[in-house]
Amino acid sequence: MKKILRTLLYVVIATVFIGTIVFLYQKSQPKEKIYEIDQPFTTNIENKTVATGTIIPRKEVEIKPRVSGIITKIYVEPGVIVKEGDLIAKVTVVPDMVSLNNAEARLEQSQITVTDAQRKYDRQKKLYDKGVIAIADLEQMEIALQNAKSELEAAKNNLNLIKEGVSAKAGAQTNTLIKSTISGMILDIPVEQGNSVIESNTFNDGTTIATVANMNEMIFEGKIDESEVGKIKDGMPLKLSIGALEDVVFDAWLEYISPKGVEEDGAVKFTIKAAVELKKDYFIRSGYSATADIVLEKRDSVMAIKESLISFENEGDSVYVEIETDTQKFEKRFIKIGISDGINIEVLEGLEKEDRIKSKEITEKEEEPAKEE
Repeated sequence: MKKILRTLLYVVIATVFIGTIVFLYQKSQPKEKIYEIDQPFTTNIENKTVATGTIIPRKEVEIKPRVSGIITKIYVEPGVIVKEGDLIAKVTVVPDMVSLNNAEARLEQSQITVTDAQRKYDRQKKLYDKGVIAIADLEQMEIALQNAKSELEAAKNNLNLIKEGVSAKAGAQTNTLIKSTISGMILDIPVEQGNSVIESNTFNDGTTIATVANMNEMIFEGKIDESEVGKIKDGMPLKLSIGALEDVVFDAWLEYISPKGVEEDGAVKFTIKAAVELKKDYFIRSGYSATADIVLEKRDSVMAIKESLISFENEGDSVYVEIETDTQKFEKRFIKIGISDGINIEVLEGLEKEDRIKSKEITEKEEEPAKEE
């Protein structure tokens, strides 16, 4: 009995040992690689670049006051459509005390001058009537009187301008009523009633009371990398995708390319502008972010393959694919390629539609479903 048990033990040990050797041998043998097969196909290929930017009105104007003062009334709000000349706000002038004092002093001086000129003229008139002096002497006094009256009128207008922002000669015209200079939509009113504003002049831009824009004519303004700017030109079509409007594409046409680039994040960018074709059912707001696809080249109904199938040789000078000559047997074939859209690439020479091209290796997980079928 002991002999039998000992023999069985030896047999089990030998079996385990031999099985281990066989298993290790099989594991050490290289597995046969199996590759997927692709073929050329006919498709349309577009080589395009992408520019990011915003949608803005072509004509946008900042309305500024022509007098300094305080906003006493605002007649409109953002979103309202106005016409050229429509009233936007009213400003009450707060006069500068030094200018006001000088204007009042000028008026008093002018009144004194007129009184003196009138007295001299009356005296000369009496002498002329008696025949004591010639008419030339009287005319000199008359001219002096007219000049004094003219200066008095100018002094009155100057004082009124400083105090009220309008002169008597201007009549109904006044700088205190702020009006729109174009027809369009009020985009923004950055001031409130009671705010102080500064007039626009040669020394400063002045306070913006409102921003008005024509929303019926919009443009795309974006930036493009210097590596692509040489491939675009005026008149090229663009496809605009606006982030706020999903699944809607707007047509646009390139109309401006900046002659000067600006460095941003280590890359040189050039500003571009394109006219946008609006759609009736969609309202585009100023400042919407947008992405523009610019088609640089396009080929219709050309033979192509997946770009991932190609390989390069001689530092990229030669392009080749691997063609199946027998079942899972491949050889190199050099080809000539055209444009690419990043996924598919045009084949100009070297391939036929029936050629079978080596693709990616099939893994064990990918093989399992095929075995079950």
